[in-house]
Amino acid sequence: MTNEYKELTLQGLWKNNPAIVQLLGLCPLLAVSGTVVNALGLGIATTLVLLGSNITVSLVRNIVPNEIRIPIFVMVIASFVTVIELLMHAFTFGLYQVLGIFIPLIVTNCAIIGRAEAYASKHSVKFAAYDGLMMGTGFTLILVLLGATREILGLGTLFSGAELLLGNWASDLTIVVYQTDANFLLAILPPGAFLGLGFIIAAKNIIDQVIKDRTQVKDKKVVQRARVTGTDI
Repeated sequence: MTNEYKELTLQGLWKNNPAIVQLLGLCPLLAVSGTVVNALGLGIATTLVLLGSNITVSLVRNIVPNEIRIPIFVMVIASFVTVIELLMHAFTFGLYQVLGIFIPLIVTNCAIIGRAEAYASKHSVKFAAYDGLMMGTGFTLILVLLGATREILGLGTLFSGAELLLGNWASDLTIVVYQTDANFLLAILPPGAFLGLGFIIAAKNIIDQVIKDRTQVKDKKVVQRARVTGTDI
């Protein structure tokens, strides 16, 4: 059981991250990652939908006919998106206005439908819930990283607009990294999102290659030592 949770954690946060490995749900990721607050808001909403839909799909997996499972999954996801949308409308209306159409578009996020079909429909509730939590967390981390990068480069700030998510008291959380008379438009506009995501994917690939090379070198040394020991015997 511990190994299963460990594998789900690695899959969601790194090995099979929906944003930089599966490359799913890129439309909202690229569109609303202009600031950390926008990215965090969408990431939390997506994680909650993933968590709720995975749990529900796992609960009904044995009673849903195989022929209509996809429409049922979409209805479940749409229900949770509607709940999240109404809650944001009630408690974080400013952020709801900023995110706009990208909240209801969570319904069509392939990452959510994919996890419902590929994992939640085949596993127990506890594993399905943890899978949804890890996948959502991995997606949110990439969103926040991209949002922080674009906000710092484009606006020179960090946590700008925090009051939209956390309330008026959070207006003092804004950090001014540097001041400029002209914003770096490339980082703010959509092309900056594509470039930023590309650099993040490239960095992950480099890290994976370094880890792979070190593992191969370590395994090679172990094999050589084993051969020497066998010869001596």
